[in-house]
Amino acid sequence: MSGRETGAGSGPELAAAGGRSATEYRIEDLAHASGATVRTIRAYQDRGLLPTPERRGRANVYGEAHLARLLQIADLLERGYTLASIKELLEAWDAGRGLGGVLGLVAEVHGPWTDEEADRITREELDARFGGSQDDEAIAEAVELGVLERVPGKPDEFLVPSPQELAVAVELHAAGVPLLAISGHLKELRGQVEHIASRFLEFTTEHVFARYLGHRPPTDSDAAEAASMVRRLRPLAQQTVDAELARAMRMFATRHLHHHLGSPESAIEGSETRPVLLPARTTQAVQDLVGADQVAAFVAAAAEREVQARTLDILASSHSIANKVDEKG
Repeated sequence: MSGRETGAGSGPELAAAGGRSATEYRIEDLAHASGATVRTIRAYQDRGLLPTPERRGRANVYGEAHLARLLQIADLLERGYTLASIKELLEAWDAGRGLGGVLGLVAEVHGPWTDEEADRITREELDARFGGSQDDEAIAEAVELGVLERVPGKPDEFLVPSPQELAVAVELHAAGVPLLAISGHLKELRGQVEHIASRFLEFTTEHVFARYLGHRPPTDSDAAEAASMVRRLRPLAQQTVDAELARAMRMFATRHLHHHLGSPESAIEGSETRPVLLPARTTQAVQDLVGADQVAAFVAAAAEREVQARTLDILASSHSIANKVDEKG
């Protein structure tokens, strides 16, 4: 077949068919209307993703159903679906099971997971916020990390997906942290946060979403219920991380303070503090007993008491030995 099929008119046209009007397309016109290429349309036909077109003489004639299907495929591809999974969804839809719930679930998952809105910033404004320094290497690192995104056609303007994240970097730099150290820390933090997100999704999938998504593709009602559950659970991950981060920061900040400054008692005596590693179960037991903010003080007091007790034992033992020596003498 030649690259340009003939026999279906010179463009989209209304044709009477059985008393009904319908828009008809040649393959080139369908490609133009959908944004797909002729080659892609034919590939979709070969894979069974598109309904069979009507054959008129030597030409294939496409309709609105083909255009709608191509737009659906493009949307699902943008959302990360493979052609194989898209075929399963479309086959379910063709079988009368519906796609509304599935697409609603997809939209819910792909929707924003934060209320924060992206912003724009010029290179001049960016340099000013970082003390007037012009660091091309740091800019390139920020773009690679996605903290900044280049605006096509505007080399001196950037999109800022998370203004809060940029504000943190500004404050850290103002406090004396080098830009490349900030980006290095972000890389490490991102890996840890992605692990937390992955574990949260595995946990909720196992205990919540398995009953909705246990069969492929899910029914329309199951997908709709799963989408509703996503809306309910979406804020829980951040709330949990916020609470645990606050707890951990309080605990470790206390330890760091005692490590670098020492307890008031040791400061008076002029002694130096040193970090000691304790088993996690011991630390947890102490925390349950006295609270997270008193763990370091409790351990220090307990250790000091033990040292004093052993010192008394040694002194008493030494005195006893000395008396026995005197008696023998």
